[in-house]
Amino acid sequence: MLRTQPKFDLHRDVVSDILRKEASVCRVEEYSGAVDIRILNFERDGGILYSWKGATGTTRIGKYDPNIKKNKLLYTFDKQVCVSSCSLNKEETLLAVSLAQNTRGEERLNPISKCLTLLIEIHPINNTKVLKAVDFRVKVQFLHHETDRRAVLESHLLLLTEDRYVDLYHVMLTKQEGYRVVIMNPERLSKTAVRIVEDFCWVQWDRHTQRLYYLTFKEKFLLRSVQFYPSYNCEIVFELPLELPANSFRTVKFANLGFDHYHTERSEQELVKLQVFTNKIEGSMCICYTQPLQDKHELLYTVVLVHKDCSKKFRVSLGSDASPQKATQLHPLFIPIGYYILVYLQGYFLHCINTRQQEMLCHSLFLSGRDVNLGLQCQSANITVLHAEDESSPCLLDQATGRIHSAELSPAYLLKILRSDTNSRCPSSKADPQRLAALHCLLVYMGTDPNLELKVIEWLCDNVNTFESFDQIQEFILASLYRISYEKALSLDKILPYSSVFDKKEVPECLLKVPGVFCTTEIQTESTFKGKARSLQGFWSELQWNTERTKYLDADPNPRYRTSHMQADWDKMRSERRPSSQLNHIEENTKKVLSMVDTWSLDKKLVPLFQEEDHQQRALIGLTVDKLREHLSRHLPRLGKKKIDSLVVNYVAKLLELIRHMLESVWLKYKLGPRVLCLTQQGSPAEWSVFHFMLRILESTRSLCLPLPPGYHTLFAVFAVRCLPHHTFLQYIDHGFLQLTETFVSRLMTDLDNSDANERLKFSILKRLPEPMVKRIYHMWDHPVSSASISRDYVKTLLEKHNKNKGLAFTGKDKPGFRPEFVPLTYLAKILSDIEEEAPNPFEEQENVDARFVEETALKQTLILLGFERK
Repeated sequence: MLRTQPKFDLHRDVVSDILRKEASVCRVEEYSGAVDIRILNFERDGGILYSWKGATGTTRIGKYDPNIKKNKLLYTFDKQVCVSSCSLNKEETLLAVSLAQNTRGEERLNPISKCLTLLIEIHPINNTKVLKAVDFRVKVQFLHHETDRRAVLESHLLLLTEDRYVDLYHVMLTKQEGYRVVIMNPERLSKTAVRIVEDFCWVQWDRHTQRLYYLTFKEKFLLRSVQFYPSYNCEIVFELPLELPANSFRTVKFANLGFDHYHTERSEQELVKLQVFTNKIEGSMCICYTQPLQDKHELLYTVVLVHKDCSKKFRVSLGSDASPQKATQLHPLFIPIGYYILVYLQGYFLHCINTRQQEMLCHSLFLSGRDVNLGLQCQSANITVLHAEDESSPCLLDQATGRIHSAELSPAYLLKILRSDTNSRCPSSKADPQRLAALHCLLVYMGTDPNLELKVIEWLCDNVNTFESFDQIQEFILASLYRISYEKALSLDKILPYSSVFDKKEVPECLLKVPGVFCTTEIQTESTFKGKARSLQGFWSELQWNTERTKYLDADPNPRYRTSHMQADWDKMRSERRPSSQLNHIEENTKKVLSMVDTWSLDKKLVPLFQEEDHQQRALIGLTVDKLREHLSRHLPRLGKKKIDSLVVNYVAKLLELIRHMLESVWLKYKLGPRVLCLTQQGSPAEWSVFHFMLRILESTRSLCLPLPPGYHTLFAVFAVRCLPHHTFLQYIDHGFLQLTETFVSRLMTDLDNSDANERLKFSILKRLPEPMVKRIYHMWDHPVSSASISRDYVKTLLEKHNKNKGLAFTGKDKPGFRPEFVPLTYLAKILSDIEEEAPNPFEEQENVDARFVEETALKQTLILLGFERK
């Protein structure tokens, strides 16, 4: 499920270097003693702090810099001590260390106390100041802020204690002798401490955002967030009550505050596992916690989506082989990857929760069984998730080996889920939700990779028949458009459609209830933004805006645009005559869209689209722009008219471009060339596959009332006439699958000869065309029937115009077929010639039709009727 890349190897990057240092200290060529190296902490700059027991009975602290891939010795204790917590300031001038009381028979600390917290000057190594000597654990953490000041002569240190309080020390520094950095007034250091948190039971540090989350309990649990600013001031900016059992934390829990190798806690003592994840790009916050049930073979975990103003409570069955006693000791691993939260319990299940498209279970991937594996070569109990600045690739630390890997979702694994055999034993009720979730992850989360998109299109082409519960082509179109539009404006999250599932009259049961996991959703309306968070530009501002917008949109029964709702307007537009002003407005919308498509497609002429006038599709394009603009203006007026217009035009243009991209990909897949446009040849198996794919696109877009690129119907009809028997081709027309365009019919009339079979096809098509188009087509078809029709129309039009001018009425009847009146042909031709001299030819703009043409046509038709000449 995960694709990992090695980032750090304790043995490769640190141990080998330490062995050389110890050999130098011992003055030997190669040090053969054991080196007990322990990772202590990770700083904001990526630096890894570690300690090891030296060869001469000392304890050393070092730092590995991943940017330059070098190690640096920071400090050496002259005896062996137990380092339980450690932090280095940004300038690397101060080292804060908490030492645990030795319980293994070595020399005890003096004075005797369980924890001794020191602040050490290390630039150069100089004085040591005792901050705490207490009988409870103390965690230390320096603040690291980006600052423009060249020489920062102050540092700020957090002390987080097992006695349930947090102090912030403001350490003022000064330079001596031009290079020595020492603490100013060290005797007054304790007076600079400010207590910023009291009475907490759980605390988590986020080194990248410089935030502290903590949980306090009075009548109920309250989660708070403390934001530290570059000025080193801090304040509580966020509060949220959580529903947890009163006895959830028997001891104080520290998260992301380094590793204490001298304090181990049994897993059965940890009733609740709690973690907070934020994403600055999404403007999202997720609070994940788990609580195993005591009496059932199942696990409960909750994901609070603050940005969506809701919480999701999941209940997962662990199977009959999980004993209730064992279940109480199991806690899943929470891994944030982009806007997904992975919940993994080794040997039981993997739940990839979609925190952006959270409405339905089927858009989150759930896998269960003993074969479920993240792809890691270690036990999940040894894994620690390190919050990474790149939120799409978190880092995973294997504490057993000291290796760190960056992790991301594996496209190959998701493609494997898509390609799973549709004829396998896996029921559609389980396979379809997995495919749908994998498809959305590939298209929305990973969709910026063009090679991956091509593989998905290839899968669509190989699986053209719809699945039992969803239409994969509709999902491809809507999900791809959602991703493209969301990148332009995050506020479109709850407005634009991302799945066709919502357009179904009745959602299939298997998409509402995924086997193995049960979900309940609750509205979370008690989050509170405080202090500067209300006016900050950045994460807190975006999170607050997302939360408020969600509350507003949740009050609307239909905030998300549904393309199928436009069907009534489209049917009305086709059946009723509209004012010219409205039609002009629709046409202007269409021109804006097509101008953008043309801009994008100058170098792509593989598939002949956008090369003709298709009045029906042009009207649908313009109407789509109008309705989508209206929806966005109603729900997101804050964006402004200009921004909304740009988003809407881009959306529809990209829809047309996306369909052409699908055709181009299939064109290349089957290696089609210009010969496929020739109507005189029969279609090959490859062309049949393309025809079937185009038919599925047509069906999918029609049910969603989405427009197609101008020229699509012509191209589809070309493939149809090449691939289908003539009678089947006509049935496709009668059932509405084929729309006859004037471009296609004119090509058919000119490219196909007038053999008996082709002639029958042509007459059958002419019967199905509107009368105005038939008259235009006759002028392109060299056939006696077309010539006769042209001649009758010419005579009728010319004589009507002449007699109207003379005040006479023309009484001749326009009968079907050629039935000449009882008037000598030469006399009629002479009358027509005389009229032509007096009046302009009514057909001169279309064809070279005159009295001579009428006379020749009449003679030829007579000879045919008498049997003296063949057609």
